[in-house]
Amino acid sequence: MKQYNTEKLRALAVVGAPGSGKTTFMESVLFKTGAIEKKGSIESKNTVSDYLNEEKDHQSSISTSIIPVEYNGFKINFLDTPGNRELISEVDQALSVVKGAIVMIDGSKGIDVGSEQFLADLGEAGFPTIIYLNKMDKENVKFDQLIAKLKDILGNKVVPFLWPILKGEDFQGYVDLVDMKTRVLENGKVVEKEVSPELQAEVEDLRESIIEGVAETSEDLLDKYFGGEELTRDEIIGGLRSGVLSGNLMPVVVGSALKNIGILDLLEIIEKYMPAPNDLKPIQAKKPKSDEVCERETSDDAPLSAYCFKTVVDPFIGTISFIKVFSGTLESGQRVDVANSEETIKINQLALMRGKELVDVEKLHAGDIGIITKIEEVFTGCTLADSKQPVIIEGPEIPKATIYTAIHPRNKRDEDKISTALHKLAIEDPSFEFKRNRETAQLLIGGQGMAHIGFILEKLLNVYKVEVDQSEPKIVYRETIKRKAEAEGRHKKQSGGSGQFGVVKIRFEPMDPNEKDFEFAEEIHGGSVPRGYWPAVEKGLIEHFQEGPLAGFPVIGVRAVLYDGQYHSVDSNEISFKLAAALAFKNALKDAKPTILEPIMKIEVTVRDEYVGDVMGDINKRRGQVQGMEPLPGGKQKIVAEVAESEIISYTIDLKAMTQGTGVFKREFVRYEELPSHMMDAVIAEYTKEDE
Repeated sequence: MKQYNTEKLRALAVVGAPGSGKTTFMESVLFKTGAIEKKGSIESKNTVSDYLNEEKDHQSSISTSIIPVEYNGFKINFLDTPGNRELISEVDQALSVVKGAIVMIDGSKGIDVGSEQFLADLGEAGFPTIIYLNKMDKENVKFDQLIAKLKDILGNKVVPFLWPILKGEDFQGYVDLVDMKTRVLENGKVVEKEVSPELQAEVEDLRESIIEGVAETSEDLLDKYFGGEELTRDEIIGGLRSGVLSGNLMPVVVGSALKNIGILDLLEIIEKYMPAPNDLKPIQAKKPKSDEVCERETSDDAPLSAYCFKTVVDPFIGTISFIKVFSGTLESGQRVDVANSEETIKINQLALMRGKELVDVEKLHAGDIGIITKIEEVFTGCTLADSKQPVIIEGPEIPKATIYTAIHPRNKRDEDKISTALHKLAIEDPSFEFKRNRETAQLLIGGQGMAHIGFILEKLLNVYKVEVDQSEPKIVYRETIKRKAEAEGRHKKQSGGSGQFGVVKIRFEPMDPNEKDFEFAEEIHGGSVPRGYWPAVEKGLIEHFQEGPLAGFPVIGVRAVLYDGQYHSVDSNEISFKLAAALAFKNALKDAKPTILEPIMKIEVTVRDEYVGDVMGDINKRRGQVQGMEPLPGGKQKIVAEVAESEIISYTIDLKAMTQGTGVFKREFVRYEELPSHMMDAVIAEYTKEDE
């Protein structure tokens, strides 16, 4: 593939719900542009973009693929993204490095909630977007209803560029409303013809509405239009392009990716109307260790700034970093800075990637997308920059895990390699988390939903040959005391020779467990406990507090005051006072009223307006307290609440069920609160049984 300068580049993310036809569309594009001789299919498991074993098994994309194609003197970088909303981090990263999007919609199924979410978000952002109504050749396609629904979501932004020719419900072809040509199906092939007389009246009205929209893009065109003059083809195309670039117009095209219908027209629309990398605003970046914002023009002459938006750990090649060059050029052999870590690296292998195929190149121009290999210092979210003028490009926020499961390898021999495998998986997918909880002795993995976690476990097995069992994560409770109590701890041991002797009297006082775990003080008078033994008393309590008296959880929120005691000049030592301190706490428990604390989480739930009532009612049922609400663009609300962690272990699953898959949430720990008394016996029984 030859090199293309910035003006001849286009980059689009292909987004849409699972099953909408994104992968099949990519096969059609590759076939119609001559990149492949024969189309693959999802059923045959031989498509270019879905090359992972997990994608073949599920017949669905789970990872973003780069598909560069050459068409009519242009290079178009397509990023084929997953449709599953649990993999939204892949989509967000892809959208952060392109200047346009294609929303793929299965015309036979209508506009589902996932597609509606994509459309609303892109429309709200003013992102240059093409809407492709796929599978128009199938039965029961209600085109008028599809257009009406699109207008409900996006208003007057919706502009059909291709209008279907329907005979009853049969798809016969379409009319190009800009060039006023028809593409009709004859013996399975698309043939170009003039608009037939019976269609003329219908499409003239449609075309007139397009021209009116074009005229409104500039005062000169508006004056010409109302003056009765016809707009030229160049003026129409220029006006439409301005509207598309600003996000005020969203072209709607129709076709069938399976039958290659509408593909070339769509490629022409991309060439004519979608932005080149230097068409829109310069990229905003920050200087390292500073909040100072600077701009980078998308030009070969500007200093280098390139963003890593995805990382793949290939078992044979090693680390593969997907790179978007925002400014300057990136060349093989070049030395650049990783601005985030201030490390200098050398670009060894620079390549293009089409599916899993790598093609070496010498240079990437501003606006292009490619890959670099075998450089572990490069990671998702980092910026490669000119060492003399480094900048950091801030990518999209990586969502934190919202659901966890505990895993352990079935084969004990896999204990050592599971950590390495999970680390590599987290490099590939920053929205996946893993951590070992020392208190519960569980290895936890977290993701955006159980499907997301399922994909991770499949890769763990397929790539790293580690098979695991799952269990529910344990809640990390704490223990504390509710009342002030005093007690004596006496340790005496005599067995010939030097003995052990230590006596302490300690006052235990409750503190706010969220402010301080433990505080030690002394009020010794007259040397009843020598100063040299005070640290032993404190250490004895700290060690004893690692396992509380009720269910073995760590004790927090306690102030201990040593106020009296006894010692022996020969038999007293540190161990004696450590053990005496532990006995003092045990003896104080009958008056101190020990209790269990549970972790409270702050959650931020984003839902559409129609689900607010259901979600708030559900939060109340989970012993939660709604703290506030905030209206968001696009008919959404953000609900802020506090809920016990034990009540939201599977909240991701439940929220999706309540909101038809559209609700999302974030969670973070805020504090500990006392566990309700009616739940305490069950928790104590559960955790003490496990220790038996």
